[in-house]
Amino acid sequence: MTEAEPFTTADVHGLREALEEAVADGASPGGVVVCGTAAGERTVLSAGVVSPFTHPRTPDEHTVYDLASLTKVTATWPLVGLAVAAGLIDPDAPVREFLPPMDPDLGHLPGAGATVRQLLAHTSGLRAATRFDLYDLTARPLHELIFREPLENVPGTHRYINRGYVLLGLALAHVHGEPLDRLAAALWAGLGMDRTSYGPLPQTPQVAPTEHRDGHDRLWGAVHDENAAVMGDVAGHAGVFAPAADLAAYAEHLLSAGPDSTLGGWLRQSLVPVAQIDPGLERGLGWIVAAGGAVACHHGFTGTSLFLAPAGGRYVVITTNAVHNGAAARTRLAPLRERALKTLTRSAGPDGGPGHGR
Repeated sequence: MTEAEPFTTADVHGLREALEEAVADGASPGGVVVCGTAAGERTVLSAGVVSPFTHPRTPDEHTVYDLASLTKVTATWPLVGLAVAAGLIDPDAPVREFLPPMDPDLGHLPGAGATVRQLLAHTSGLRAATRFDLYDLTARPLHELIFREPLENVPGTHRYINRGYVLLGLALAHVHGEPLDRLAAALWAGLGMDRTSYGPLPQTPQVAPTEHRDGHDRLWGAVHDENAAVMGDVAGHAGVFAPAADLAAYAEHLLSAGPDSTLGGWLRQSLVPVAQIDPGLERGLGWIVAAGGAVACHHGFTGTSLFLAPAGGRYVVITTNAVHNGAAARTRLAPLRERALKTLTRSAGPDGGPGHGR
């Protein structure tokens, strides 16, 4: 990693303006942005309120939000990397090898050949639509039910799905002989992420309500993702809650870790593009790789994002409860996310020009 480049006054102003405009446009009741460096320099920006119904105060970097799919890169992805380094998981082996043995009388299982690497990169071909509430989880283990379903895409084709990370979460629990939430808690404790956890959480002023209905906070401290809820609030694809300050600590650790460290080396491997998502956007292992490889990012359905610029040692964290204003409102976060990406690609060189974003 080169010496971290600090954010300029113009950088900070652009991010602040984008956050305030997103809140004013109804994207979210409020939110927090942290822009910082691997050296620990942080600037915290906030706008709006935690909730207009329960907590009409401005959120801060300690306000806890439902991370949704950021769970994939803050829990499952690092735990897989550690398991690979420990020899517990082979990324190129079928994930079934790291799950409880299946009934040999099941016959052909279309999804059983999916490898750990394919699941990480969303190239397994497994079904995208997931409704675990329709499954009979008393008859067969969840991984068997998933493997029995027909593939929807040719393996190697990119299609973003949740069930791949569901399987990875189950595999981690199996190879370690411990629940996923306990494994993740140990990881976060070592990284100084003291307020990061799986739900459910107490309904306190420091926890942002995720969704409201009929004038009150309906979903507060409970996981928003319905499939994670069916799995007892703990899953490899969703279920984690964290404040922006903890995500900043996580980003600082990843950016400052040398390539010879376990997570530093895992990040480096994971940013090698595996499949194209859209022009200018590719998928590595878990992460979206943008701006010619200069930036890695991931987003959560509830209105969260994490952007890393490893070469420059810089990052941007976004935490909001955008679905509080309705699922459609979260699409209004796009300009804020684009501003974060453009800010990090400002000094990325000729391969890292602005304009690649989601």
